[in-house]
Amino acid sequence: MTVATSLIPGLDAIVKRGDPRRRGEIARAIAELFFQDPTRLGPELIDLFDDLLIDLVPHAELTSRVDLAERFSRLDNAPPHLVNQFARENEIMVAGPVLRRSPVLATAALVEIARLKGQGHLLAMTERPVLPVVVTDVLVERGDRDVVRRAAGNAGAVFSPGSYSELIKRAAQDGVLTLKIGQRSDLSGEHLKELLNGTLDVIRRRLSSVVNPVRQVEIKRAMAAIEEAALPPGPRRDFSAAQRTVLTLHREGHLGESALLGFAKAHKYEESIASLSAMAGIRISILDRLIGGDRYDPILILGRVLNLGWPTVRALILLWYGPNRTPADADIEAARVNFTRLMPTTAERVVNFWRNRQTI
Repeated sequence: MTVATSLIPGLDAIVKRGDPRRRGEIARAIAELFFQDPTRLGPELIDLFDDLLIDLVPHAELTSRVDLAERFSRLDNAPPHLVNQFARENEIMVAGPVLRRSPVLATAALVEIARLKGQGHLLAMTERPVLPVVVTDVLVERGDRDVVRRAAGNAGAVFSPGSYSELIKRAAQDGVLTLKIGQRSDLSGEHLKELLNGTLDVIRRRLSSVVNPVRQVEIKRAMAAIEEAALPPGPRRDFSAAQRTVLTLHREGHLGESALLGFAKAHKYEESIASLSAMAGIRISILDRLIGGDRYDPILILGRVLNLGWPTVRALILLWYGPNRTPADADIEAARVNFTRLMPTTAERVVNFWRNRQTI
């Protein structure tokens, strides 16, 4: 203590039995000595300052402690025990600066503080330039909405597979968290698919608009896999030949209602779906699932949007029934009435919804 006592007379007496207010003043004075040229201080002097300040700083006023914490948080050689003392203060204005950035604060200390302190301390940690797995595990486990959002948005954070899955589970109810996770560079294909599978269409579209082109391709690929997995079990139809036929018609300028009517009357399901896909701009897999369902309403909606005549719509409905089923005249008449009453604007909104599911 020779250096310090020679610079500040009576220091020993102040530290041991001095007035608390006087101790706060001495703490600031000693800290100023440290800040004069911290790069030239060796380990022994840093330990000396550390021993002095951890006893004196708690007696300083709040504004002084906040200022000291802020200044020490930016030093690579700050007194380690003092930094740990700051980090454990209940007053977040003091703890926050060192939790956010101090390179002196050890990972083990961060984990301990994250397990014991409140959300303010956890939130401050999420701003650190690097967050190892052992820290993010606790942040995800204990953190509230703001904490997990901030952690997910930190490019320097590393998450374990378990924490990633927990983040994605929470993202199902949090669009902001979904967007932050979706923009992470370390998001795996499987985790992306898991994220999209539990996300509303409107969030999917928003996510696609904010990510880079590479991630956009990954999103489209993941959505295609999700759509494929959602198809009913059983043998899948092969549309490749039908697509080639429709493509040829399109190139020759013959793809239209007349061709569609011919396919429907001939009970050529694949060609009919491929034609509707090309005419409406909706992926075949989506149309196959919609029209292959237990209601023919999608046919009425597509017919109205594409401005098809009733004979074509009727042929498509009969295609939906299949060659071995004959609908009652009353059922066909009911379908005609519903088709006539269907407002084009209503049908357009539904078709746009279908389109949006594939354009993210």
